[in-house]
Amino acid sequence: MFDEKSTKIIRDYLGNSSIVLIGLMGAGKTTLGRRLAKQLNLPFKDADQEIEQAAGMDVSEFFSIFGEEKFREGEEKVIARLLDNGPQILATGGGAFMRETTRKVIKEKGISIWLRGDLDLLMERISLRQTRPLLQVDNPKEVMQKLIDERYPIYAQAEITIETRNAPHHVMIDDLLHKMLEYAA
Repeated sequence: MFDEKSTKIIRDYLGNSSIVLIGLMGAGKTTLGRRLAKQLNLPFKDADQEIEQAAGMDVSEFFSIFGEEKFREGEEKVIARLLDNGPQILATGGGAFMRETTRKVIKEKGISIWLRGDLDLLMERISLRQTRPLLQVDNPKEVMQKLIDERYPIYAQAEITIETRNAPHHVMIDDLLHKMLEYAA
């Protein structure tokens, strides 16, 4: 496990900035985000949950009623508001980092960490939950491949990249913290 001295270095480096987790659905942003927040003794926020709370409906419902563009506009505002309250760990929706305005505010007020996963791993993970609005189609694997092709070049702009894999959570958190420590040095 990570030691207190290293944790303090990361916390001091952050100041009022947040750690912002980006990546496709199934990459582990929420799961790892909660554990990372606990390790660094920081609050955890999930942008999708914050949007659901603000809208009074879940993401799938919002998508079907208002469409993706309206969702992304709301998401942009919520993320900007949340980043005014750092430091924290913030898990974003898969499409959030695709908006230039959101990328700029994340760069100004946070450190972006891309949880990069390969197609098979992501499909294995998302098959457990059927609530993903973008995957309510006949061939979700084809949609995921298209999202990888479109989004990975943009996600690559993140300050830190972590290869997500089927490993125990503490191993992934240690990897993430070591990358953060290298970044802060």
